[in-house]
Order: sequence, then structure tokens, then C-alpha cells
Amino acid sequence: MLSRLKEPRKFIQVLAGPRQTGKTTLAHQVLDEMTIPAHYVSADQPSLQGDIWIEQQWEIARLLIKESKKRTGILVMDEIQKLPSWSETIKKLWDEDSKNKIGLKVVLLGSAPLLIQKGLTESLAGRFEIISINHWSFKEMKDAFGFSLDEYIFYGGYPGAAEFIQDHQRWKSYINDALIETTISRDILLMNRVDKPALLRRLFFLGCEYSGQILSYNKMLGQLQDAGNTTTLAHYLHLLSGAGMVTEIKKYAGEQVRIRGSSPKLNVMNAGLMSAISNYDIKSAKEDSEYWGRLVESAIGAHLINNSTQYNMDIFYWRHINREVDFIIKQNKSLIAIEVKSGQHKMSLPGIKTFSDLFKPMKVLLIGNQGIKIETFLDKPLDFWIK
Repeated sequence: MLSRLKEPRKFIQVLAGPRQTGKTTLAHQVLDEMTIPAHYVSADQPSLQGDIWIEQQWEIARLLIKESKKRTGILVMDEIQKLPSWSETIKKLWDEDSKNKIGLKVVLLGSAPLLIQKGLTESLAGRFEIISINHWSFKEMKDAFGFSLDEYIFYGGYPGAAEFIQDHQRWKSYINDALIETTISRDILLMNRVDKPALLRRLFFLGCEYSGQILSYNKMLGQLQDAGNTTTLAHYLHLLSGAGMVTEIKKYAGEQVRIRGSSPKLNVMNAGLMSAISNYDIKSAKEDSEYWGRLVESAIGAHLINNSTQYNMDIFYWRHINREVDFIIKQNKSLIAIEVKSGQHKMSLPGIKTFSDLFKPMKVLLIGNQGIKIETFLDKPLDFWIK
């Protein structure tokens, strides 16, 4: 981010990602290293007036440039998606500065990626560059907080909660109150039309409970005991995915129509979410081999999902009759098939051989027992395996 801000003014820099992944901290660290005037503001206040407030803060940043007699300055606006019509107002002000040759660099931070993306594509086309801030990887948590592999698998990649892991109940309360409830109530329900908020909440908990498992939408409705329709359920899962909570992994079939119509494989986007809603602590979770195996596979799935956008890859699973491949990485026409041996007893049989015969993947990877160590796989960036 620092190197991009040192470049000539070209695009609005947009940092988008889930809550508690370090966007605000990163912005402040970058500003501390800059020698040009900077103005940081947050829209996370209910009394703000929207477009008027944006214009006021923009004028403050312009004034800082003028008073400093510098050629450029920086304006950072946090939680921007909470203001109505934010993208239209920023487009107008950005275009004014471009016309008047004012060198104000603009950084937008948002914890609701779906809403950020909507505003960008509707009003700011050609004027922005997205920097995705994902859940922290095993390597990042290990380097920053000394996490062991087991700690990462159980507690996940939440840097703000790392200091609480020695007190399980405190850690659990933090994740549930500061992350899960805040994300659902403030990032999803307040800023999207959700006709059945109770259904969305239950869907989140179902996604955590069944993470790593294939579940049709009809079966989900049965588990949720709701008379809704599958379209509503798919939309709510899309919202949960956009907030960095629970997502679906689609079935790979080589045909787009069949991919869209398949039963999804649910996966949390941070394994800590599974642990936070469970009745396990790390000791009891490791003693339950079935549950621990699901945690391991969910952590690997989250690693793949969170890194796929950065490397322009798609993640799928594959199943045919009683044969299954846990994960498929697809980049352009290249495929990698991944089997995870986590100690979890699975209903389906390994399908690597069948998949290889049908689709000729570039590589087949075995992770876990008698294969690549889980720690090694999680320690590498996703593009390492596709080279």
C-alpha cells in the first residue's frame, strides 16, 4: 500500500475486507511513514449526514495540501460504505480534483466488501484500485503472534483476538460479540434488504456446524426448519460470504450450467468462527478426532478461499456417485486436485484417480497423513502450488 501511495495520483485506493483483519491499523501505519499531509476520518458514527460530511472532510484534506505547499496529500475515509450515496459524492469530488490538478490521494476503507464493490462499479468505474484485506494466514499469525499450527486451526486468523487465546471464554466472547454479532447486525442487516433476519442468522450457524460438508439448499431449508425458498437462501449465503463469514464452494463439472445447479459445499472463511460457536476448547477439540478433522479441512478450505481472489483462481470441490475430491484449484485452464487426510471419517471415497482420468489435472496433492504436511501447505501462498 505504501509503495502505491508513493506513485503519482492515478486511482482511488480501496481497502476492502472483513472486520478485524487490520485495515484501519494498516492505514495508520502507512500514514505514520508518509511525509505529506494526511487526514484520517471514520464514517462509523450514526449522526453523520452523508454527502455533506464527505465534502467537508474532502475540503479539510485540500486545505492541508494548500497550507503545506506540497503537491499532494492523503485523505483516508474509513467505513465509507455506511454513508448513503457515498460513491456518487466521491466521484464528483475526485473528478473536480482531476480537472483542477489537485493531487489529493484518496484511500477508502470498508468492512462490507459487497457494498463497497456495488458502489465502485456503479459510480467509480475506471477510478479505483482494490486492495483486498483477507483473514490472516497461518504464516501471518505465526510470525506476528507465535501461533502454533494447532492454535491457528482452532482459533483462526483474527489478529485482534490473538491476545485472548489463553483465556478461552474471553476469546469466545470477543469473537461472538465483537465479530459475529457486529458483522451480522451492522454490516449485513442494516445495509441490505433481509426479509428474514432470523433465517440469515440460523444459516450462519448452520454454515459453521456443517463447514466442510456438502449440503443441498433443500436440505439446508429442512435443517433450518423454514418454509422459504432456495433463492432466498442462496442470496443470504451470498451476503454471509461477502462479509467474510461463511461461503459456498461449488461443484466442478467442467460445465457452467452444472456448476451453478450443484449442491454447495459449505466452508467458514475463518476456522475460528467454528470454534467460537462450539462447546469445545482447544484441548477437547483435539480429543474429538471427527471434529478436529472437520476443523483442519475447514482451515485448509478457508486458506484456499481467502487467497483465491489475489491469485485469480477459482476453488471447487468434485463429487461423482460416492467418489469425492476435497478441493479443486482452477486457474485459467490449469487444474490442481487436492485430497485432505485429516483423520475425519468421510462418507465418500477418495476420488483423485477418477477425477484425474476425467479432467487431467496439472497436479494432484495429498495434504496430511503420508502427504504434504498441513503446516507446510498453510505456510505457502496459493500460487506456490500452481507453478
